[in-house]
Amino acid sequence: ERLRYTLVLLLLLHCTDSFYVPGVAPINFHRNDPVEIKAVKLTSSRTQLPYEYYSLPFCQPTKITYKAENLGEVLRGDRIVNTPFQVSMNMEKKCEVLCNFPNKPVTLTVEQSKLIAERIREDYYVHLIADNLPVATRLEFYSNREEEEKKKEKDVQFEHGYRLGFMDGNKFYLHNHLSFILYYHREDVEENQEHTYRVVRFEVIPQSIKLEDLKADEKSMCTLPEATGSAPQEIDPSKENQLLFTYSVHWEESDIKWASRWDTYLTMSDVQIHWFSIINSVVVVFFLSGILSMIIIRTLRKDIANYNKEDDIEDTMEESGWKLVHGDVFRPPQYPMILSSLLGSGIQLFCMILIVIFVAMLGMLSPSSRGALMTTACFLFMFMGVFGGFFAGRLYRTLKGHRWKKGAFCTATLYPGVVFGICFVLNCFIWGKHSSGAVPFPTMVALLCMWFGISLPLVYLGYYFGFRKQPYDNPVRTNQIPRQIPEQRWYMNKFVGILMAGILPFGAMFIELFFIFSAIWENQFYYLFGFLFLVFIILVVSCSQISIVMVYFQLCAEDYRWWWRTFLVSGGSAFYVLIYAVFYFVNKLDIVEFIPSLLYFGYTALMVLSFWLLTGTIGFYAAYMFVRKIYAAVKID
Repeated sequence: ERLRYTLVLLLLLHCTDSFYVPGVAPINFHRNDPVEIKAVKLTSSRTQLPYEYYSLPFCQPTKITYKAENLGEVLRGDRIVNTPFQVSMNMEKKCEVLCNFPNKPVTLTVEQSKLIAERIREDYYVHLIADNLPVATRLEFYSNREEEEKKKEKDVQFEHGYRLGFMDGNKFYLHNHLSFILYYHREDVEENQEHTYRVVRFEVIPQSIKLEDLKADEKSMCTLPEATGSAPQEIDPSKENQLLFTYSVHWEESDIKWASRWDTYLTMSDVQIHWFSIINSVVVVFFLSGILSMIIIRTLRKDIANYNKEDDIEDTMEESGWKLVHGDVFRPPQYPMILSSLLGSGIQLFCMILIVIFVAMLGMLSPSSRGALMTTACFLFMFMGVFGGFFAGRLYRTLKGHRWKKGAFCTATLYPGVVFGICFVLNCFIWGKHSSGAVPFPTMVALLCMWFGISLPLVYLGYYFGFRKQPYDNPVRTNQIPRQIPEQRWYMNKFVGILMAGILPFGAMFIELFFIFSAIWENQFYYLFGFLFLVFIILVVSCSQISIVMVYFQLCAEDYRWWWRTFLVSGGSAFYVLIYAVFYFVNKLDIVEFIPSLLYFGYTALMVLSFWLLTGTIGFYAAYMFVRKIYAAVKID
């Protein structure tokens, strides 16, 4: 019996040892096996418009085949396609002509020359992949160290992709020779078995070499000139240009294991991770949160003790305070359907973001599985419609709403409709530029089908059960005649409240915001999901506390119209995100044209709207729980 259990345990251990996240299992190559090099797209942080590889007159294979892509890849503008580069595992190539025979160079027409010159001026990068590893350009430089240390070591960083070309004065030069450096890791195999290899790094050194300096023979082999004596390949946009596309392949053995081959790419950015800054913001937020909690708890205890003194009831009633508005505090607000719909969308976003960050933190949505993060986010948002509908329906019933079908439709279409509308308008502009970033029409139809075929029915389902459920139990009755609201001080103004309430949550997350913006707008990889999860938790805590403090002050000022105000004020940090986005655009990005600027601010508007819904919802539910708790704790005659 024991032997059987031991065997089962060993079998399970063997199974877990061979587990890989789907789609990212390693590929073993034997010597001389073909390693396919594919092209992904061309990108530029100056225009924010990706283009597919063959939008420029590069050498083409005999048959162009595009890889089937997931939703995330399509939305990112990736168009993965085969290339004519012939690379074999652990086989060197000194120099080879890519297409056309040496005696018949590639001739670029005036239009093609103009297009290449324009792309070089716009600072475009070319992105290739080998065995799903993106190509990187090595940058070596000396850091600000002492003079003696400078001679010893250089700092090495990697740039994502390689530059299409460069400018010198008003002249354009194209990188027409690519020196590929591929690193392999030799796998341990049993005796008498052939060695297997795994690709662990893919680098390129792009060079610009004039046609006359490339000495090529009849077999398409070529000889590179000396580095000092060669002239670069100029592209003159006013006439036809002749050139050769060439490449060389060099293999090196590496100690890097397959599992850690992405580490190089994830430390690409020249920004040192601000560990100190992130920890500092965490400490500050917890410190402020602690102080706020202590003050509010002590004040509340004192209030409740005073209100509940039987013998001083007459005196208390003459004083001002939050107990005086007990007959109006749960009076339903204006537009309860819109409020519950927005909060339903907020719940949907909250559930989606929480699950995505948590799953990504476990390493299941790493950059190696392309487009997985965006695909997961889209599908999760659709499926979280059940929870959004349930919470919206229950709140709508609590606010004395009756038209549940209209409310459910409003919840399912209000926020997604705004998002779809903005994206569609931006997409028309991208289409006009013939960019691969434009979402194809079939994908748009598929997204609409997901919205009306998955999300809408699920929201209706959740709304139906939420509306049928018992409404939230309010501890005090609402008076028939509304109480008059006294004149409010200037600092109780809605906009002052938004400015005050947004500082703390924004302060907790603005360091992380820098990395997120770099990932979106500067083609960096974002991978700090552990930190992001921590920051998200802090954001939830700080939004809840600020919201409770603001609603407490409002009720003390005898203003019982807190429903909408709490929702608006809790999302105050979205205003600071908008200001930060403008600052980032002016200081960090080099965007000058109209359409790239429109794209930046269009997508930023969507981010700010989503962030406002998220933080507003967190704050609203925290405030609602708080208000119900404090009014349940006092005795009302």
